[in-house]
Amino acid sequence: MAKGDSTKHKIEEAYTSLTKSEQGVADYFLENTAISDFSSKHISTLLYVSEATLSRFAKKCGFKGYREFVYMYELDFKDYFTEKEEKEISDITRSVRKNYKDIMVKAFDLIDEDQMRRIASRLSNTEYTVPVYGMGSSGYVAREFQLRFMRLGLDVIAITDSQMIAMNASLVKRGSLVLAFSISGTTKVVIDSIKKAKQNGARVVLFTSSKDKKLKEICDEVVEVAYLSELETGTKISPQISLLILLDVLYTYYFANDSYFKAEKYKRTLSALEIKI
Repeated sequence: MAKGDSTKHKIEEAYTSLTKSEQGVADYFLENTAISDFSSKHISTLLYVSEATLSRFAKKCGFKGYREFVYMYELDFKDYFTEKEEKEISDITRSVRKNYKDIMVKAFDLIDEDQMRRIASRLSNTEYTVPVYGMGSSGYVAREFQLRFMRLGLDVIAITDSQMIAMNASLVKRGSLVLAFSISGTTKVVIDSIKKAKQNGARVVLFTSSKDKKLKEICDEVVEVAYLSELETGTKISPQISLLILLDVLYTYYFANDSYFKAEKYKRTLSALEIKI
């Protein structure tokens, strides 16, 4: 007997001993494929039988009463779907799913709404090109940032080469805005470059999981990024996922700031991409 079929099996075994009205009840429960309202009041009305008939039906199937029958019948459904899930989802897939769930919960718990508003406002009001620094997996996020925000009209450039990051930091103008991504907070070229950019009078925003207090001394904003052990090595899930979550939140805040103007910019950039040469 398959897991999840025990109650229906008992109904089938008792079927020939049931009266016509009881067999009508049996047919309903044998053909049913989902949990619903199985209360005696609801089923008696639905099947045009008395609640006493339901009680006799349950006892003939081997249960103390209708209430116990319903309990076991629903439990069989739960067992069936649990078994089905276990068969269809391997331990490996379940582990990946858990890691994604954990990182998403942590990411949204860490989000500082006021901080997102401040950064979005600075992006909207900057007069200069916004350089976005990132190396390795953080570099992928920097390029995604450029692609997403450029479509809304922001003058932004992703810089993912170590020498280019260093040179850009030495040339940024006073009052400009610099964004940097470093999950570990220890990428030397990125940290050295935001120090240099800060010395040149730029406003610096760093996205990192590091809790090093020294980073706050060289940045105007430090956005805390969710982190799982071994995340930056990519041995669990894509290490940039926590940064991408923050990117999406920031993007939404940025778009909400003068959404009509940004929507028009978005339409124009999409039109440009559709031009055939």
